[in-house]
Amino acid sequence: MTKKRDIHVVPHKDGGWATKKEGASRFGSRFPTQQQAIDRAKHQAQREKTEVVIHRPNGQIRDSDSYGNDPNPPKDKRH
Repeated sequence: MTKKRDIHVVPHKDGGWATKKEGASRFGSRFPTQQQAIDRAKHQAQREKTEVVIHRPNGQIRDSDSYGNDPNPPKDKRH
C-alpha cells in the first residue's frame, strides 16, 4: 500500500505561493497568487485522489479539501 501524499499550498520562500507534496523536499510549482496555486493543487488532487491542504501566509492551516475515496467523509457544509 502506498503512503498518502497530500498536496499543500504554501507560501514560497522567494515570494508567491507554491504546491508541495507531503514529505517532498522540493516545491512542485510556483505561482504569483494563492488562488492559482490552489487551482493547480485541486486539479492534481482530483487526478491523484488525495487531499489539498491550504496554508495561511504564516504557515497555519487555513482549509483542506479531500478528493480521495474517504470511507468516513466529514459532514462538510461549506462545499
